[in-house]
Amino acid sequence: MDDAALCFRSATELTAMLRAREVSSVEVVTACLGRIETVNPAINAVVRLAPDALERARVADASLARDEPHGPLLGLPFTIKDSLDTAGLVTTAGTIGWRDRVPGRDATVVARLRAAGGILLGKTNTPEFTWSNETDNDVYGRTSNPYDVERTPGGSSGGPGAVVAAGGSPLDIGSDTGDSIRQPAHVCGIAGIKPTRGRVPRTGHWPGYEGMLESLTQLGPMARRVDDLALVLPLIAGPDGEDPHVPPVPMPDPGRRDISGLRVVAFTDNGLRSPTPATVETVEAAIEALAAGGATVRREVPPGLGDAWRAWTAMIHADGWAWLRRLIAGAGTPGMGSYDIRGWLDPAAELHGAELTALLERVDVIRAAFQRWMGDVDVIACPAMPQPAIHHGESNAAWFGDTYSDVHNLTGCPAVVVRGGTSEAGLPIGVQLVAPLWREDLAIAAARVVEAASGGWRRPPM
Repeated sequence: MDDAALCFRSATELTAMLRAREVSSVEVVTACLGRIETVNPAINAVVRLAPDALERARVADASLARDEPHGPLLGLPFTIKDSLDTAGLVTTAGTIGWRDRVPGRDATVVARLRAAGGILLGKTNTPEFTWSNETDNDVYGRTSNPYDVERTPGGSSGGPGAVVAAGGSPLDIGSDTGDSIRQPAHVCGIAGIKPTRGRVPRTGHWPGYEGMLESLTQLGPMARRVDDLALVLPLIAGPDGEDPHVPPVPMPDPGRRDISGLRVVAFTDNGLRSPTPATVETVEAAIEALAAGGATVRREVPPGLGDAWRAWTAMIHADGWAWLRRLIAGAGTPGMGSYDIRGWLDPAAELHGAELTALLERVDVIRAAFQRWMGDVDVIACPAMPQPAIHHGESNAAWFGDTYSDVHNLTGCPAVVVRGGTSEAGLPIGVQLVAPLWREDLAIAAARVVEAASGGWRRPPM
């Protein structure tokens, strides 16, 4: 099989082919490395390659040939966002002070992928300590969108989004504090899931599980197809004995299920920022597909979205960005690193103690009210963002557009984004499917229906 045919296969297809010995791990890894070599000069998504990928592929092939017991990903290559530690391979989190930092152990999610048989290809770009809608930093520079290199692949998981969309890797793990999995999935035309708050350990991610913002940050898979999310999420979920915020909650089977009878709430405009006509058309098509699949659809904008977004915004800079300054200073990076010249941080005054505790109380009131409202809802179908990919340097102007997705970093609900349509300029447009806490299976089921109706990911013109 030729390399082009292999590098655009889904992770699910590749694992089945590897088990059936229709293809070797060496062939798959070689195809991905070749594709990275072809596209990376234009998109700058992969910032570091693992030198032992091909050797690990040979070991995997030998194991498969001997019919040894093996994990579900044996021989499958994957890339990892550079905010996640990789033992023996430089991890910078995009900050100059860590330019040569080599961790002594893997982040939990990396260790779990390796334990399942996955083969690390390399690291993918991120803004410094993951904090921007654009993927750019002082270590590796800017990443571009494979559908239009004049545009951003989003942030902070823009490196993962770009390389997966371009065919360089079937799978990556993103992090999402404020739409940082879902925005790149949307603008790069792939599938991604932000799991329920507390589903996946953050051990070995920067920023980690410490502090007030931990409840906003989740790790989740990004891939070209929704089935791949269902394949990988159970492998990385569950307590690791270190992240203190991950409870032992069983995950419902994210395998295929009928959506007939699901209660879907749908809207195209949240009243905070109106979407483009193409975005509305895309979400309407997704709503029609869900209804045709047997879901019961009612039109409604969930209450309190504006309050949730304002509370999320207040939380991220409640300490005047001191949390980010501590990370940058702790890495030995001068000043505010990448943020000194890019203008990505709004000036923010530090809250006094009484103001901070009042904010945290307000956040929990908002979360509780949303949980009550979700009591008779299985899925919310809505835009991921109000517009497709923006041009490089426009992130401040588009910041307010995150009102569709940032709110669920605050509510904690799981949310999948999958490509549902295309803009007039040929850019991907995603649809967001949100489910109640701990019900990733419902969001994945709805996303499969949208993907089937729209065709989902399409090969970029590279």
